[in-house]
Amino acid sequence: MASNLQAIIIKVRRLTRSPSAQMISDAEIIEYVNTFVLYDFPEELRLFSLRTKLTWWCEPFISEYATDSTAIVPQLLNFDQNYITTHYPMYSAGSKMMFSQKPEEYFNIWPKTNNIVQVASGTIGGLTDFTGTLTAIPVLRNNVTFSSVTTANTGLELHDDGAGNLIGDVGAGLNTINYITGAFQISFNIAPKAGIEVNAMTFPYNPSRPTSLLYYDNKFTVRPVPDQPYPIEMEVYIRPSALLAAGDTPKLEQWWQYIAYGAAIKIFQDRNDNDSAESLFPEYKRQELLVQRRSWVQYANEQTGTIYTNQLSDRNSFGSGNNNFSW
Repeated sequence: MASNLQAIIIKVRRLTRSPSAQMISDAEIIEYVNTFVLYDFPEELRLFSLRTKLTWWCEPFISEYATDSTAIVPQLLNFDQNYITTHYPMYSAGSKMMFSQKPEEYFNIWPKTNNIVQVASGTIGGLTDFTGTLTAIPVLRNNVTFSSVTTANTGLELHDDGAGNLIGDVGAGLNTINYITGAFQISFNIAPKAGIEVNAMTFPYNPSRPTSLLYYDNKFTVRPVPDQPYPIEMEVYIRPSALLAAGDTPKLEQWWQYIAYGAAIKIFQDRNDNDSAESLFPEYKRQELLVQRRSWVQYANEQTGTIYTNQLSDRNSFGSGNNNFSW
């Protein structure tokens, strides 16, 4: 029994009473099929077969990891498009991590208190360029600021861009910071007032294996900041794959009729034929139950967590239980 995309197209034609390409082309049907598969299916159902383990590796001295097209970790590239939700527990090099989606909660435990230290002073000659080395190192990226005050009592500030460059009130000289060694070169566009401090505001840290993970603003943040690469493991729900070629089959062949009914209902809705769409709905829901049954049986083997079971004893200390995020 065929259960591939071609079989789905034939089923959709029968359900929508559209036997010819003049009524609706195969390409249009495929568009409806994949709209349902990629966007409706994963939101309607959370199936056990779509749950998998994702492993990515943190980098030394990097605390934040983007999950969009700018991701420096290949496994996190377009993370929110490839995965629907993620689930506790999470592991760092095999050890369970704390996990949160609340910055206030997370940074109450890992506060980002700046260390403020004088690194130079304004001179009578009106120097704009200064060099030196910070002593409290390494320092966190995107958390470095050099500041002072001009003779007109206006502020001067240079802040890092996360790549070792200083931007802001820049002058003609070099503006760089080495996050590891603390070496810096700064050049203001206006000289600081004579005798006024030039301060560095930084967040120094002691790198080691991460034990905590925050997901917020499409970024993962780890603490402590890593001293070397560590594998970060988590459970995720993957987005189903699109069906593009006639021979492509769903992840589970059982899904093919459910997908056909979902696509057919969408076609009727776009035709403004709500009566026909409604007539398919009972069988659509029956197919949905059949698709879900395997997951129900699988999850039935798991013990339901209560305040009396030991399932809660190893959850994260943030008190969030099984943290899930979705888009």
